[in-house]
Amino acid sequence: MKGGRAHRAYSVVVFVLLASLDNVAIGLAPPLYGSIGADFGVPEAAVALVTTITFLLSAVAAVGWAYAGDRGNRKPVLVAGSVLWAAGTAASGWAPGYGWFLAAQVLAAIGLGAVGSVGFAVVSDLIAPRRRGLVMSFWGLSQGVGTLAGTLLGGVLGSADWRRPFALVAIAGLVATVAYLFTFDIPRGDSEPELAGVDYDVRIRPDDLPRILGRRTNVWLILQGLPAQAAFGSLVWLPVLFRARAEDQGYSGATAIVVGSVFATLFQLGGALSILGGLVGDRLQRRTPRGRALVAAAGVLAAVPLYVALFFVPMRIDVPDGAGSGAVIGGVLRSVVTEPTVGLSLLTALLALALTSANAPNWFALIGDVNPPEHRGAVYSLGNLVNGVGRAAGNYLVGRAIGTLNAAFPPPLNYAVGLAAFQLFFIPTGVMYWLASRTAPRDIAAVHELLLRRRSSSRTAEGAPEEDLAR
Repeated sequence: MKGGRAHRAYSVVVFVLLASLDNVAIGLAPPLYGSIGADFGVPEAAVALVTTITFLLSAVAAVGWAYAGDRGNRKPVLVAGSVLWAAGTAASGWAPGYGWFLAAQVLAAIGLGAVGSVGFAVVSDLIAPRRRGLVMSFWGLSQGVGTLAGTLLGGVLGSADWRRPFALVAIAGLVATVAYLFTFDIPRGDSEPELAGVDYDVRIRPDDLPRILGRRTNVWLILQGLPAQAAFGSLVWLPVLFRARAEDQGYSGATAIVVGSVFATLFQLGGALSILGGLVGDRLQRRTPRGRALVAAAGVLAAVPLYVALFFVPMRIDVPDGAGSGAVIGGVLRSVVTEPTVGLSLLTALLALALTSANAPNWFALIGDVNPPEHRGAVYSLGNLVNGVGRAAGNYLVGRAIGTLNAAFPPPLNYAVGLAAFQLFFIPTGVMYWLASRTAPRDIAAVHELLLRRRSSSRTAEGAPEEDLAR
């Protein structure tokens, strides 16, 4: 039934699917930098620059999409954004030259901004605060899985023809958009206990920005994305690192692309453990309002030495050179068991990703905890804007650093040194989460008080008895 449990569950699944697919689209290009550049007659760095530009544009566009969603009906905003990114992704696969490819990726980036910002606000209205970290871990996990799937699709399906995965993802995006048309139109504040039984229709206003930034926790949650995403953005180069390792061991270019994509996918599977980070954050939050921020701080700080070690652990790659994608994938999977160096690298990567994955669900949940419903999309988009700047900077600067390091360190060592250096950006991220843990209790209490006042005003307007208001 409309608005019933099954309808709500269907809506959550569709939102998670949309969030996953937009990250699939983002992850397609990096494994194919070399192939795309060769086809268009431009250097690999020029194709990587397209990814940097799309990160930035998507984050900037998200601010406008979020404001439109917080002011009006969110469903048509999400549909428009989904259609745009699917069209841009399809056009990327048809592009006859570098300029067309750049324009198509820009169109896709503008549409992608809507899915994250508006979708987050809608999902947060479906989740009660008690389980916010757990459910948001699925939201964050879907994005991580999407990036992994994009890396895998790009490397495997695109090893022979780089255009094919773009067409496939565009079709999947259109199918998901059609499915979204049948989701439940969730009322604002639907999950807040203070607003139960109240028709809450407060909308964001242009002069609300000082109030948003006046909550000190918001400032730390927004700013932490700059160093954090500089580190995460550098990880886009993981497929390139492992491809370079394969080429260094004598494998052909096509085989090395598949090897790089599969290894990068395997090594990022630790992100699936973000569910544990969400669960731990929920449990600790029930004991102290500092809980979520402390979990995120501990996770990102503890992961730094593991990331640094990961890039320097030697690996012996044993796959059939020149074979089909299936045989190469099988060889990579066997090497996890048969090659101790691969197994050690995988274990290190899983632990590192598991620790940093505690960041996402607790960041999402904290935004919901310290903001009223009408501000959540805007705060998410502001955080996403800073995230986009950091991610673009990380992706671009690590590429420049790797090129510079090539004079002193031959591939693949130059990739390893560059990537390791960028993981140090997680240190200021952890410090900002610790600062957020100090301001979160006050901001959470203020939001509870604000929602109770609005509930009281609404019930008074409806003529509710005084004893009901007191209760």
